[in-house]
Amino acid sequence: MSRDRDPRTLRRPARSALIAASVSAMSLTASGCVVVHGEREILPSTTRAEAAKALQQFTAAYNDADQAYDASLDAGHTTGALADIDSARLKAGKANNPGGNPNHAPLKLTDAKFTIPKKAGWPRWFLVDAAGNKGGTARWLLVFTRSGLDDPFQVAYLTLVAPGKVPEFKKDADGWAESVPVNSTDLAAGPGDLSKDYTTYLQNGGDGFADGSHTSQWRAQRKKNSEKPGMVTQYIDEPLTNGDYAPLALRTADGGALVFFTTRHYEKQTAYAGTAVPAPNRDVLALTTGEIKQSLTMEFVSNEVALTPPKTSRDQQVTILGRIQGMTAAEGS
Repeated sequence: MSRDRDPRTLRRPARSALIAASVSAMSLTASGCVVVHGEREILPSTTRAEAAKALQQFTAAYNDADQAYDASLDAGHTTGALADIDSARLKAGKANNPGGNPNHAPLKLTDAKFTIPKKAGWPRWFLVDAAGNKGGTARWLLVFTRSGLDDPFQVAYLTLVAPGKVPEFKKDADGWAESVPVNSTDLAAGPGDLSKDYTTYLQNGGDGFADGSHTSQWRAQRKKNSEKPGMVTQYIDEPLTNGDYAPLALRTADGGALVFFTTRHYEKQTAYAGTAVPAPNRDVLALTTGEIKQSLTMEFVSNEVALTPPKTSRDQQVTILGRIQGMTAAEGS
């Protein structure tokens, strides 16, 4: 993998811990908000002008990195799941095209809608819902986050959602949205549980998730591919919930939540004796260590966006609206 993303070695949690440790507990403030253990006054995560600037800076850096196949050019603008996926893609591209991306076409994001939650504490974050010149008619959802005033906004989540599927958000009189705590108990599935719930569902099935391309259809496809002539494929799914992979959620107008979360997946192909694993493409080989003899284990990071209803809703199933997955490493043996 091109970048160490072990939750124990992430950059930002350590910084956040230092910030929290440096702020002593305070009593009730004049505004009526309790400020404890590093929590600040409830404020919008950013201004609309600053959010627009962050989007412009990310798009410019993303295009520069894609054109040069150079992960260092947008490393300061990505984090979490997107950083894993993007840096691996650029690493493979550079290995196969040292001179840069011969098929580069600049990403253009238009009709951007900014949803900025009003909240206390860190991280501060906001959502961009934009039209893109890639991905057909899908809307591009980008979640920008930062863990301190001195940090730049970085994109942690990037997913594509079909038009008309982005829900209406709950907003106050000034147009600020509401961030949902990860431990919220008024939802069919809490934001902090979704990564584990989803990976458990992929392994065992169940009725917690609505049928669709990222749930029932994906499970069916994996079952179909698990055994083929001369080869067996095994799947392992793991939740990712700490540090830069922490889920982020916005309250929807109906009392539910739109949740962004991360998962990790492994796919191991093992050939029977006397046969061989099908030759992978150049991008896979660029990220592969070891010699592919009888097996190939591929590692993927996936970021999802889901709609979870309130507990008061008759339908308690979670709907996965979008998912972007990228291979981050592979090992042959």
